[in-house]
Amino acid sequence: MSFHPQIMYHQHCTKVMSPDLSFNIVHTIYALYSHNYIVLAYFAGLLLSIFISLRHPSRPSVLLIIGFALLTFGFEYDKHIVEGLRQQTLMSLITDKPHYTVAKWINLFLGEFLPIIFYLCGWGAIFVSLIKANTPKK
Repeated sequence: MSFHPQIMYHQHCTKVMSPDLSFNIVHTIYALYSHNYIVLAYFAGLLLSIFISLRHPSRPSVLLIIGFALLTFGFEYDKHIVEGLRQQTLMSLITDKPHYTVAKWINLFLGEFLPIIFYLCGWGAIFVSLIKANTPKK
């Protein structure tokens, strides 16, 4: 009897994992990717800019790090942080009487302005970094 590692591996996996479980694992990985592909790209840019900065330290490489860090944080802020921060801030500031103007400004600042600021500053830092890196030195 000959030994076939691929057949042995296949038999072992089918005994350990049912077809629906293997499908659910693949579906979970796909859902994780499709939900987070933007932040994965930002994070890859952050890792690449850190590597570039370690190899060739310069102001443009630091601006790249700042830009991709702002984009990554801005994505996570908009996706996971903003709602809890908004609720906590409203509960801390408005205790007895309702203050509709204060609530409106808090909602506007935390929910609309900050995500836009993170996005614009992140891409702005990347843009300035690319301009500075390609500008000839005097």
